[in-house]
Amino acid sequence: MFEYVIRRLLLIIPTFLGTTFLVFFILQVAPDGPFDRAVRQLKEADMGSEGNSSGNVTSSQQLTPELLNELRMQYGLDKPIIVRYLIWLGLYSKEQKNKIISLNSPFRDSFDFVKIGEYKKLLLQKYIQVVEDHNGLHVIESGAGLEFPIPSDSTLRKQFTIDKNTSHNLSLYRKNYKELPQNPNFIKTWYKSDWEINKINKEKNTISLSKKSYQGILTGYLGYSEKRGKEVSTLISERLHISIIFGLSGWILSYLVCIPLGIIKALKHGSRFDILSSSLVFIGYSIPGYALGILLLYYWGGEYFPIHGWRSDNWIELTFLQKIIDQIHHAFLPVLCYMVGSFATLTVLMKNSLLENLSQDYVRTAFAKGLTEKRVIVFHAVRNSLIPLATGIGSMIGLFLAGSYLIESVFGIDGVGFLAFKALLDRDYNIIMGNLVLFTMIRLFGNLISDLAYALIDPRIRFK
Repeated sequence: MFEYVIRRLLLIIPTFLGTTFLVFFILQVAPDGPFDRAVRQLKEADMGSEGNSSGNVTSSQQLTPELLNELRMQYGLDKPIIVRYLIWLGLYSKEQKNKIISLNSPFRDSFDFVKIGEYKKLLLQKYIQVVEDHNGLHVIESGAGLEFPIPSDSTLRKQFTIDKNTSHNLSLYRKNYKELPQNPNFIKTWYKSDWEINKINKEKNTISLSKKSYQGILTGYLGYSEKRGKEVSTLISERLHISIIFGLSGWILSYLVCIPLGIIKALKHGSRFDILSSSLVFIGYSIPGYALGILLLYYWGGEYFPIHGWRSDNWIELTFLQKIIDQIHHAFLPVLCYMVGSFATLTVLMKNSLLENLSQDYVRTAFAKGLTEKRVIVFHAVRNSLIPLATGIGSMIGLFLAGSYLIESVFGIDGVGFLAFKALLDRDYNIIMGNLVLFTMIRLFGNLISDLAYALIDPRIRFK
């Protein structure tokens, strides 16, 4: 068993790579991507500024070949697709930062204000310099420190008036402290930097530097969403528990209802109950889950069930029992829509499988040995009838746990499904690929669970 699990895990790798590369390739060659949209926005802005006769709108940056090259570099289109895919995986180094500095001249690196209390104090910063010796060019970097001393709150109030609603910039500090000596605690130690030299412009005496790192899926980095201003892993983790609650609830309830219903239908095959329940099951199967959700909200939403969200706004104020009732109240309709798609499949599959097993020789032999009908059906026929259902556990887990785009959008549930749906509309490729990784891994591991459940139910199956 252990060896089989290892082999299946090894087979997951090529399947994962093939699936993700196919989607990655389609997204890269598909029209109207992020690069095309950025170019179109620049063109529209340029046309708008040219057509403005009042002169109040400043002219936008012209769409020159240099600017197009910079945009291609920004979106990674200056590299082949296979290299971009390797960067996304984390197997190829990616340029995180770029700078252009002068040779043998210290360059002050990016800085940020140190915020203490309610006032923005001074900034931390460091210097980068390219030096040349008999061994060639080297990039060195200073330690981070303070270029100006941080005054106390009392000193700050004496020097100038503070407006709490105004963000004071660096020029304000330079104006008040330009005559003060440099902070003796400033770290002047220089060391070898991890910045790399890309290009040297001898005419302008400048050097282009870049900082590279291996950052991708294999390192746990799913990307960054520029539109939402957050890491993709953060966006998914904030919503994953929502989809898991609805998905697991729908998955467990589907099996708890469909298996007994299929058994009863098989035992009462051809009866009025069997015909009536089959009609209702197939009517529900013919209605898409999102369409059923709209119908349920139209008749029951607002008056009997909430029409939006997955919890009440005052969730924190509720007691434990009230939270359970509130969660069930919000989850009832969405979970019903989750179940309706698989309800008919599981029920009919269980019924037909049990009917087939009841006609087998081992069942007649069990009756001939004097076993009771309940024991023969429950411990022999039903167990073998569960084998077809076990083979579909993996796909069912993936379907429920990955979340439904349309069902979550209908009920206003901000889960991973709705996140992926919005990412498709916004062409946010990082979120799309991040969700693809999650959905693919769920489906692949779900198939492994199907095999293990198959071996658990059928004693004749042994993985060797």
